Amino acid sequence: MKKLKIAALASLVCASGLLMSVPATADLVFPSLSYRTGPYAVNGIPYADGYADYMTLVNERDGGIGGEKAQILECETGYNTQKGVECYESTKGQGALVYHPLSTGITYQLIPKATADGIPIHSMGYGRTSAANGKIFDHIFNYPANYWNGASHAVNHMLEVNGGDIKGKKVALVYHNSAYGKEPIRTLEELAAKHGYSLTLIPVDHPGQEQKSQWLQIRRERPDYVVLWGWGVMNQVAIQEAANIRFPMENFIGVWWSGSENDVKPAGPKANGYKALTFHDVGTNFPVFEDLQKYVVDAGKAAGNGDQVGTVLYNRGFYAGFLTVEAAKLAQEIHGTKDITPAMMRDGMEALKVDADLMAAAGLPGFGPEFEVSCDNHGGPGLGAVQQWDAASGSWKLLSDYAESDMSVIQPLIDEDSAGFAAENNIEARNCG
Repeated sequence: MKKLKIAALASLVCASGLLMSVPATADLVFPSLSYRTGPYAVNGIPYADGYADYMTLVNERDGGIGGEKAQILECETGYNTQKGVECYESTKGQGALVYHPLSTGITYQLIPKATADGIPIHSMGYGRTSAANGKIFDHIFNYPANYWNGASHAVNHMLEVNGGDIKGKKVALVYHNSAYGKEPIRTLEELAAKHGYSLTLIPVDHPGQEQKSQWLQIRRERPDYVVLWGWGVMNQVAIQEAANIRFPMENFIGVWWSGSENDVKPAGPKANGYKALTFHDVGTNFPVFEDLQKYVVDAGKAAGNGDQVGTVLYNRGFYAGFLTVEAAKLAQEIHGTKDITPAMMRDGMEALKVDADLMAAAGLPGFGPEFEVSCDNHGGPGLGAVQQWDAASGSWKLLSDYAESDMSVIQPLIDEDSAGFAAENNIEARNCG
């Protein structure tokens, strides 16, 4: 059966042009819906490299996951929803254990497909926010935090630097005019009603290279804060335009998908002080990166050329790999077998507990927040932090510890949206005991 499985995978690669990141003798298959081309490639490449390199590290250093080699099947989507669905359809029958769509649009389309096929999805920090409700979305996970947590973290930071009072402040949301960019709107509106700030919505059409009119509006209306919900080239342009109108960078806050080195470096020193949210640490000051250098980079087995290691999005893909591997290990333990199925992988993801001991054992002490997944909560506690760009050193600095978001606002929204989805799709909520 294993020989047949390997032959099928090899045939798929030849037919579709999929890039295999690790040896074809692998038994545990992890598709990677990546994008190394197009206007979003600058952000898609480091994430894909980090995810693949973590799997390669586990193969080379540990002999795989529980003795079973991991294999990345990388399929180019170009951040295009239709291509993402095509990638899913072409790989799902090849032993795929879990999908990381790396696109909210693709995630929305795959939720019903993957659920029907019994394959879990991990949309880490993106996708459909209400998928955090595991009673309704039994195969979809978005831990350790979701978009609505992120919107709350941005507002919480404004509250913190204003002594807890932002009544009368003006906040503008500059967002990618897509399902992704629209995700935080409802939350920011609810938080505006609670805290008394005014909210202006400023959409930017794909891919975001032209933003002159949006920033002229910001210069005219003079908001106190701007929240950026962008991706790819849109982020670079937004930060440069903000610099052009001399908007104070310390009052410019991006979601975690608008806070990479690739976003700020084009603006040079003018980007200094720009802030962004995060749910993991930055840099290479963790023991695991010594192993990465030895077993992957120096050995010539890296997915890229090694220059992205330690950057924000490389670390995020690396972190996704860590969480995937730990869930797979747990699935093996729960079911008493190394050769796990997608259903078993789902069980491992739902039972995942990331604590200080687990991160330390993986060489990532304190790299991310501690969290626990459960039957009814597939999103974790939604902890997040704020980082700030230091142009002089060319690096991000964490400004805060991982903190809670305002679940008194967010949880009712999750309940309402997931209930609506259940009603539309005739889904009966699971009994989580």
